[in-house]
Amino acid sequence: MIKAMCCKPCVAACTALLSACRIHGNVEMGEHVAKQILVLEPENAAGHVLLSKIYAAAGNRHFCENVEQQRKKRGVKKQLSCTWIEVNNEMHTFVVDNQDHPQMIEIHAELQRLSGLLHDAGYVYKRLNLFWLTKKRCFICVTGSVKRAIAC
Repeated sequence: MIKAMCCKPCVAACTALLSACRIHGNVEMGEHVAKQILVLEPENAAGHVLLSKIYAAAGNRHFCENVEQQRKKRGVKKQLSCTWIEVNNEMHTFVVDNQDHPQMIEIHAELQRLSGLLHDAGYVYKRLNLFWLTKKRCFICVTGSVKRAIAC
């Protein structure tokens, strides 16, 4: 697909294709596209992060960890996810890996309650083979800043 483009591919097009590779579990194409992103913008974390997630979903822990180590070795930083929500005329900000909100205990309790309701309704969360990550990391991956905002 990249070779068939009439012009040189941009990072946005390659990142979209890499995201599609993640969704469809296409490891081989994902590796090729990630290399294109690294050539176009070596400081862009998207290639590293998405390829790492592709490997994780395929159950390839070694390659996943290797990609993350290479990203860190090259000094490429990931952008933090952040969510804002207004509740009763008060703005709340949630950043990934930040547990500093004054109502974090109540928010996590509400997330547990909502998760139970979703489970009772038959919803099954697809964890993308995160079984080998630490429990804390899995919890953060599953909840994320958006879900904390929803529970708020």
